[in-house]
Amino acid sequence: MDVSELKEFCLSLAAATASERGEPANVLTYKVKGRNFAYFKTSEPERWRFSVRVSPERFLELTDIPGVKPARYMHRFHWVTIVSVSEFDSVYLIELIKWSYRKACSSSSKKINRS
Repeated sequence: MDVSELKEFCLSLAAATASERGEPANVLTYKVKGRNFAYFKTSEPERWRFSVRVSPERFLELTDIPGVKPARYMHRFHWVTIVSVSEFDSVYLIELIKWSYRKACSSSSKKINRS
């Protein structure tokens, strides 16, 4: 799966939106119900590195895999960064994104969930 296919997949999830923030953040963020579930870094030297939230158990498992590292600033919330999505198993990546998406949906406020 390449970057463009991954972008399409993230936006194909129900009620998912994308927003791009420029300097100094330089990220393309995917949200559902106001909660982040994935993002790309859009500036060099980390351009198109992909980050997603995972379970605490998967965090330990994934950070042992070459090309996967704790996400900068977000690692304490169990976010990982995949350096090159085209080299990562696409089936596993989709599974991780779907989990992060469901987590974002379930952790949004009750007021937002009613709408």
